[in-house]
Amino acid sequence: MDTTVTEHDGSMLARLEGDDRVFEVTFDSVEPTDVTLRFLRDGDRVGSIFNDDGTKRTMARLTTNREGTDFIGVEVPKEFVSEVLDAALDAGRVTDETAAEGYRLRVL
Repeated sequence: MDTTVTEHDGSMLARLEGDDRVFEVTFDSVEPTDVTLRFLRDGDRVGSIFNDDGTKRTMARLTTNREGTDFIGVEVPKEFVSEVLDAALDAGRVTDETAAEGYRLRVL
């Protein structure tokens, strides 16, 4: 799978593309919790990466702009999640670095 994680147009762009999936999110910051990375843009949550109910699967979820609770979800490799977290830390875009290390220990 091809990945891109970089600064773009004042935000971070994270993109994963493979034969069977594409995931792309643009965010200002990442808010880590024990088992979730939340993507924030303009103060609003636009997506997240989470461990799927304690399984080995790591899922990415994007929230749509529609009314209601619509979302798009795809499985993403942990290597991609680690790349996103490292880039966000390097760019100073993580809301809590201690929580990020806890996330890394629990999920990655």
